[in-house]
Formats: sequence, structure tokens, C-alpha cells
Amino acid sequence: MVYIKKMLGLLFIFFMVLALWQCAKRGSPTGGPKDVTPPKLVRAEPENFTINFKEKKIRLYFDELIKLQDVQNQLVVSPPFKNAAEITPQGTPSKYIELIIKDTLRENTTYTINFGQSIQDNNEGNPNSFLTYVFSTGDYIDSLSVSGAVKDAFNRKADEFISVMLYEMDSTYTDSTIYKSPPLYITNTGDSLPFFELKNLKAGNYALFALKDANKNNMYNQGQDKIGFLQDTVTIPTDSIYLLTLFKEISNYKASVPSFVAKNKIIFGYQGDYRDMKIETLTALPDSVKTLILKERDKDTLNFWITPTDLDSIIFTVSNEKLEAIDTFTVKTRNLPLDSLKVSSSTRGKFNPEDTFSILASTPIQQLDTSKISFKVSDSIPADYSFSLDSLENKIDFDFETEPNQKYSFSLLPGAITDFFGIANDTLDYNLSTGSLADYGVLRIRLGGEVTYPVIVQLTNEKGEMQREIMATESQVFEFNNLEPGNYVARVIFDENGNGIWDTGSYLQKSQPERISYYPGLIEIRANWEKEENFILSN
Repeated sequence: MVYIKKMLGLLFIFFMVLALWQCAKRGSPTGGPKDVTPPKLVRAEPENFTINFKEKKIRLYFDELIKLQDVQNQLVVSPPFKNAAEITPQGTPSKYIELIIKDTLRENTTYTINFGQSIQDNNEGNPNSFLTYVFSTGDYIDSLSVSGAVKDAFNRKADEFISVMLYEMDSTYTDSTIYKSPPLYITNTGDSLPFFELKNLKAGNYALFALKDANKNNMYNQGQDKIGFLQDTVTIPTDSIYLLTLFKEISNYKASVPSFVAKNKIIFGYQGDYRDMKIETLTALPDSVKTLILKERDKDTLNFWITPTDLDSIIFTVSNEKLEAIDTFTVKTRNLPLDSLKVSSSTRGKFNPEDTFSILASTPIQQLDTSKISFKVSDSIPADYSFSLDSLENKIDFDFETEPNQKYSFSLLPGAITDFFGIANDTLDYNLSTGSLADYGVLRIRLGGEVTYPVIVQLTNEKGEMQREIMATESQVFEFNNLEPGNYVARVIFDENGNGIWDTGSYLQKSQPERISYYPGLIEIRANWEKEENFILSN
């Protein structure tokens, strides 16, 4: 079981105090002090913490005009209502809100209605933060609680408004319950701090989950939602504080209905892992018809390239031997134009020596004629290069020696590249230039603390877009050369299976995602700088 030390509770109080202090520092506009007082609940009908509750209507009265803001996202009812309650008035300032219950309430159950920060005063928008209305259909109010925090497995910052759920582990509970039924208890994190507290709970054994619930149905949808789960049972009462790691699963395999998108191209969409996916034609194709299957770059799509045919339709089987799954599809031909060869480059103009110059094609590359390719330095001096054809990405990678402040050019005559359909390129010219070494910076990172190899050390920009990475199976200095000036984020992936990529988790297989540690703060790199940072890791 993964626990956070009790210090987390103190940190929560600290951050809350800090947030309130920052609010208190706001300036005052000319004309008098700004109203920073939230609306105050003065009366509830029935009273808050009512027992033996049998009503269908709840009214909450306030000391000033209020408005409801984002109540659909902010309101959390635990246990969840099967049919959403009707809340009025919305869009009209009022001194009260009314909630109409449309469900049949459970017997002997404590309900908690948390309004988040949806109740605000009409003039300044000051929220009555996390106002809670509690009632019980039995003769007492449950009073136990569970608290903790949520983090994102991959991103530095967790999402906002993450649902945290408790499922009672009774005789009906199975691993599939989270897909089919809402939880017994639910709360959510706020829009800034990733902490949670589930209150008014009854004693028992529970399964604890976190969901970034995209369609807000209080159930897990693998294709849309992120999930976090605790592998061990939570027994309440407890004084433990829990940490949930949120991740996006790789979707279970599923083949989509294929379709012609060009006269020579059929797309086969899929979910999950395509590597065990096999596409075969049941329709007998003429001997003159050639086919080729190639994955679409950066999309969950397999492209079935086919030389034009007069067939009205083609019947396919799409199978996954590992899962013993097979689908049959009929694809009707359409009056569409051909997809023709289009060529682009990975970069133009300024070229970073750490990058790779690539030529990418829109149709499958079949042949490369190097006699029709010239590579020159300083516009006129022929130079050596090597190349490799990446059939997975459908591109050609070129490798050549670079020097600072130098110009390079690639010229491709017609016929240098020929695609699967026999179409060749037009004349292509690409001009590159390198800058001075003084234009770039160097960063060296030394890992310390609790390091277990293999690891992947990555640098991203402030948007989280990956810029560089170095993989290592043993201790070393991680040196990143020729970095563009700017701010970088450093992270370490603990590559437990040594496959060179970050692996997410699986709920049904009860596996957690590979751990990632982020360097605290941004690392600034300036031109002509050399910088060293110690990155101390901990569990």
C-alpha cells in the first residue's frame, strides 16, 4: 500500500492558508474597499445534518444575493444521484437556491452535497468555498473520513476536478463494477490543489479510485478517462493518507470500420496495439493489383494502399491472433481522386547539429536513387552523407558531418524518390545553415539519491513538449549539447522493463505506470552557457 506521511496533511493546511493570504493581498480599487466577503448560509430547510430525511426539496438561504457559477462541474453528491437533481435559480440572482431530488434515496444512508465554489455573491463573485449540506435517511449521521492527494503519472501537474471514489467491497463488487455502476461515495479535487477528503463515511472495506471523468457519469470509460487506483483495500476507520496516481490506459484492441479515402487508399482505424493486427482480403484481387499496408504517421490508423481497380467492393478480414478476435468488413469503392506523392522536410533554414534532417513522403516510398541526389557544403563543395529509409515512419533520414556557421544544401532531381505507384518527385531543393556554437547552451545533469537503472532523462519545454532525451543503463553524466536558449523542464523516467519508452499502467492487470520524477523548477539555458544541475531523486 502506498501511503503519504502525515506531513501531507500539514502541507494541505499550509497551501490553504497561503491561498487565503494571497487573496487577502489583493488591492482595493478607487472608491472604497473591495468586497471580499463570501455569501453566508443563514438557514436551511430542512436543517443541515437532518436525520430520518424524507424530503424531496432542499432550500438554502443566504445573507445576500448569490449566483450559481459552473454548478454542473462543481456540484458533487455522495452517494451520487442516479438522476441529476434540479437546481434553481440559474442565471438569475437570488437569496436562496433550491434543489429538487428526483431519486429514490437509499435507506439508512448519509448523503453529502458539496457545492464546490459554485455559490458566489452576485457583485464580486466571492465564492462560499465547498459549502456542504449533509443529511441521513437513517437515525444517525456517518462521521468517518478518508483523505489524500492525486498526482498525474506523466504530467507535472494533475488535472483539475478529479473525481475520487469509494466502492463498497460487498458481495456484489467485482473488478468490472467501476465500468458499470457509480460509487457509494464520491468527492473531487479542486481547480488548483490536488487534495481530497471523503467525509461522512460508514465503517467498512472499500476500493479507492480516482477518475478524470470526461463525460461525468461517475463510471470508468477506458477510451476517455484517466484512472488511478489503490491496489490494497481501504479499511475505514483509518488514519492513513493515500496517494493516487492518475494515468491514461492504452485502450483495449478494437478495429474500426474501414473506408476508402482516396482511389488508392483505404484506412483501417483501430484502438489499442496494432502490432498484432492482420488485414487480409477475402475478395480475389486481379494479379495486376498491388497492395501495401503502412501505419499512418502519428495516427491510430493503418493505410491499405492499393493500385486502382474496377472492383465495386472489397471484403476484408481484420484479425488479432493474440486476442483471437476477427472482424469482417465490406468496403465499397467511391469516386475519389488518387492520393499523389507529396514530399516535405523535417526542417528548413536554421539547423541544430543535434537534429536529424529527414524527407517525409505522403505515399509509400518504394525506391531512392542516390545518383540523383547531391549534397553540398557552402553551396558548391560536394560532401559525403549517409541515409536510412524508415519504413515505419515513411521517411528518409540523412546523416552528415556539421560545422558551426556553415551552409548545406540537398538537391533532388526528378526521379530521386519513387513511390509505391511509380510516381516520382519533382525537383526539390533544401537549404540548411548551422549557427555559431555560442548561439547554444550546454546542460549537464547528475542524478543522485535513490536512482535505479535503466532510466530515461528527458528535457521538455514549458508546454511539456519533448525536446531531448538520453537513455542510460548505468551511472553517467547526462550531457545535452547545442540547446536552444530558453527554459527547460527535466524529468527522469524509471524504465523498469528497459524498453526505452514510458509505459502506462493497467487497471485490470493491476499494474501501475512507470514512475517519473520531475526536477523542481525550470532550468534556464542561455546562449554560450554551460550549466550543471544535480537532480536528487527519491521514492
